[in-house]
Formats: sequence, structure tokens, C-alpha cells
Amino acid sequence: MATAVPPKTICSSHLPRTSILTRRNSTSNAHIPTLPSPLKSLTLTPRRSLLTPLFAAADTEADLASFGSTTTFHGFCYVVGNNIDTDQIIPAEHLTLVPSKPDEYRKLGSLAFVGLPTASYPVPFVNPGENSSRFSVIIGGDNFGCGSSREHAPVAIGASGARVVVAESYARIFFRNCVATGEVYPVETEEVGIWKECSTGDIVTVDLVGNHLINHTKGKDYKLKPIGDAGPVIEAGGIFAYARKTGMISSTAA
Repeated sequence: MATAVPPKTICSSHLPRTSILTRRNSTSNAHIPTLPSPLKSLTLTPRRSLLTPLFAAADTEADLASFGSTTTFHGFCYVVGNNIDTDQIIPAEHLTLVPSKPDEYRKLGSLAFVGLPTASYPVPFVNPGENSSRFSVIIGGDNFGCGSSREHAPVAIGASGARVVVAESYARIFFRNCVATGEVYPVETEEVGIWKECSTGDIVTVDLVGNHLINHTKGKDYKLKPIGDAGPVIEAGGIFAYARKTGMISSTAA
């Protein structure tokens, strides 16, 4: 199948952050490959929820300052396996962090996937000393987001800069928290085993309108299930933002 050419203006929510924490369980001898930036022109999707304020960087390039809605996400992917639980996404010891506080929101981003075992995942999702991830898309297997219910899990992923997870299936409470917070699009695959065919660092495009994932590195195209009614809620910035936008509840003064 022919490989589609990714659009020039695409989404990746990588805002410059100030270093706060490093990956605590990374080993000093773990090899971390240096990946070049695939894009220079980026369009960011605004997200505004009760849990997380929208952070605008004051000294970014003009492209980063241009906000707009999009349904296409492009960049490096981070690949995980089956049964990734919420404790691997954000360990319970960090649940004292309050997402509505900007510094603590950024700290949550720096800790995304810090619970993954380094033996199985030697490449950290967030590099030591950084707050945001270079990976725009997360690709996983079955039962993603299982384990304890915690809104901090999708918030940590969103705070890191990633905006979409593509997995075979999701734990119901994780899917619900993604929608409620408006942080991450949880998209399901039509096919089984995509995570086995993709590698961390592959350049991919996720198209929520065409419902497919293109792995440009491997030259493969995969069918995705429609996001459905959850899409507009996440796009609005979460369930309360969506309710205000649609007039279900009255908007409060800014």
C-alpha cells in the first residue's frame, strides 16, 4: 500500500518546559538514542479543563503560538505492550500533585510513564531533566490504562505533550478519565498486534477523520476505530468545558 505523505502543519503539543524532575528509575547506563525533530511547523490543539489550565509559552516561535483545532497528529511514537496500568503511567506516590497548579502540572508531565520497568523500556518516555516528551503518539496493546482509577494518568500523558494513545483496548475507567479531562484521545485499533510491528522512534501520523494510523518509517497503514462521541468532548477540553460550550451549563466569567 502506498505511503501517505504527512501534512506540513500538524499537531504536537510539545511546549518548552523548565527542568523540574528527572526520570527516577532510569539507569545511568541505559542507551537513549538522539532523535531529530521531524517537524518545525506545529499547530497545537487548545485544551482547557477543570483539572488543567492552558499553558502558553511566552518565548516560543510564531508557529507554536498559533493555536487551532486539528484531528491529525504526527511525530515520533512511543510503543508499549499489553496491560499497561495506571501505576506504570504515574505511580501512586505522585498523586499528591495538583494538576491545577502550573508547576505541579508540569511535574506530572515529567513523570509520565516513570513506572515502566527500565529493563523492558530502556528508552524513557521523558528524558531525564526534561518536563515534556519528544513522543507525540503512544502505541499500546490490550487493556491499556488498567489498574487503579486515577485522573492523574491521562493528565500526566497530556502534560508531557502527547495528545493521542492508540491501543487495542482500554480499561473503561481510563477511557472515561481521558474524556472527562480532555487531555488525551484514546483511539482503538481495528487490528491486533500493531504495537508489535511498530518501534519506539518510528514516525507516524494518526488521522482521526480518516480513522487510520500511518507508520512512515515502516511504510504501513493501519485502520482505527472511530473515536465517536468522545471526540468533541475531548476537543472542547473535557466534559465540563464541553457542557459550557454546548450550553448544558452556564459559562462563568473569566
